[in-house]
Amino acid sequence: MTAIERVVRSLATALVAAFLLAGCHPVEDQANTYRHAMDGIAGSLDPAHAADVYSGAIVVNLYDTLYRYRYLARPHRLAPNLAADFPEVSDDGRVWTIRLRDGVRFADDPAFPDGKGREVTASDVVFSLRRHFDPATRSRTAWLWRDRIVGLDAWGAAGADPDVDIEGLAALDKHTLRIELVEPYPQLVDILALPPSAIVPIEAVSYYGQEFGVNPVGSGPFQLVRLDETMAVLEPNPHFERGQLDLAAEGYDAERHRRYKLEELDGRRYPFLDRLEIHFITEPTARWSSFAAEGEVENVIVPPELTDRVLSSVDPPVFRPEIESRYHAHIQPEAGFVFHGFNMANPEIGHHPDPERARANRSLRCAMRDAFDWPARNRSFYNGLGLVFPGTIPPFLAEYDADQEMTSVEHDPERARRRLAEAGWAGDRFPALVYGMEGSVTQRQMFEQFRAWMSDMGWPSERIQGRNFVGFSEFYRAIGERRLDLFLLAWTLSYPDAQYSLQIFYGPNAAPGANSFNYANPEFDRLFERASLLPAGPERTALYRRLNRIIIDDCVIIGSLARTRIHLWDRNLAMLPDREIVNGYFLRFVARID
Repeated sequence: MTAIERVVRSLATALVAAFLLAGCHPVEDQANTYRHAMDGIAGSLDPAHAADVYSGAIVVNLYDTLYRYRYLARPHRLAPNLAADFPEVSDDGRVWTIRLRDGVRFADDPAFPDGKGREVTASDVVFSLRRHFDPATRSRTAWLWRDRIVGLDAWGAAGADPDVDIEGLAALDKHTLRIELVEPYPQLVDILALPPSAIVPIEAVSYYGQEFGVNPVGSGPFQLVRLDETMAVLEPNPHFERGQLDLAAEGYDAERHRRYKLEELDGRRYPFLDRLEIHFITEPTARWSSFAAEGEVENVIVPPELTDRVLSSVDPPVFRPEIESRYHAHIQPEAGFVFHGFNMANPEIGHHPDPERARANRSLRCAMRDAFDWPARNRSFYNGLGLVFPGTIPPFLAEYDADQEMTSVEHDPERARRRLAEAGWAGDRFPALVYGMEGSVTQRQMFEQFRAWMSDMGWPSERIQGRNFVGFSEFYRAIGERRLDLFLLAWTLSYPDAQYSLQIFYGPNAAPGANSFNYANPEFDRLFERASLLPAGPERTALYRRLNRIIIDDCVIIGSLARTRIHLWDRNLAMLPDREIVNGYFLRFVARID
């Protein structure tokens, strides 16, 4: 057992003792409040800046998107949300017509005349999408639509004049939207379910200006009543109306879901809470303490260091009887992966105009990947529950290739040393790199483990320096500004299509877009664009796998590992938490039961 593993185990023993003694939480103090623990701080509640899972989980409950994912359906299935039905699509796949529900209103807010929220219209959808391309917005998610909608990019480049119409984005009438695409884009309906696609009113954007991110105004099931560095407090939007909850339509399956008492919600109108508190608790130990305390948070994603105290068996996972008797419990694979990324814009380690140096840089990156020990990382920080796989197409996707070779995720320090010797890397020639991380104990431990492996293959420790950031938003901003050479990051898929993970390597999506690596490969871009035009099928799957191989061969990342999430929550709550594709949508369906 390594020193890091011993520290983690001793900490886990102390924490679990306090946890198991605490028992269940009385809830008489706030009878219809749910207190939700979130492991990160929301960066902004402006959909144009909702580039992280923490912001997105709140945004989808304050605003409406045209579509959403069904609460319980697996595989995931879309449903109309603000839209009245699914789009009408022309035969060539380029013209989409979407009709909105009648009578949907924004929440009351001082931004509106007399403080009364007005009806949501198709013009609001046009405004919400095009503001991503207004330079004044400084959108972090415009890459989702870049080069997709006829005239939209050009409108932004020409100054984003609000009085100039956009050919491919128009409100035909009060409730009808028309979108004309440059080329067919089958994933557009998935994009229109994401937090950045949420519909905002022009009045609120104008009224709050740069403060709109902390003064959100939408038409979703909740409205914000408090936001600070510790929590967000939401209360029901009295204008929100979606009729009765149809559990069958949401994908309810008695065999899988009865244990969570969800059937008690069927036929009721949602949201079911009077108050939703989302507590931002970044440290795992603090979340456990809060979960164990009376009257505090009522759910937790089990920290990996405690899983062996919660589970009696890891393979297959089986909960201990004392856990199942006190809490609802659910295990699900992550819809995403963690990896280490390189800033390919840095010529010291990434792209270089000299072909010989570019080859040497590739050898250096590949050697670092060989030196990385995924089994040890899995044991130390994920209790062996993580699933290691090559590249960026995680195993839960249909496009995953179960037969692909695993060389790129094997720990082989001897191969790493051979690569370095062949490319002439030694001593002072190693570049000095900055490794960025969030300022937590766990992140620091991961960094020291990483640096030890690099040192073992010959990289001087002093030439890899760690830089701490207070929170995820600051850390992610530094990546977007290209200030880091190495970084540990997770990518959570927002829709179940390998395109979502492959697009983070597409050249035009370079930072501050989703391509945090600033990877530029014309062959990759060409094949990615070709795959984007295709419907699901063997041809597209073959292209996805070829793109994945390019990423592996170029050693753009050290990856990957898909985590296993273990959820616990109080038994007096009817809900099924989901951090993955559905993300925060489930919060609108949370209810207290007797």
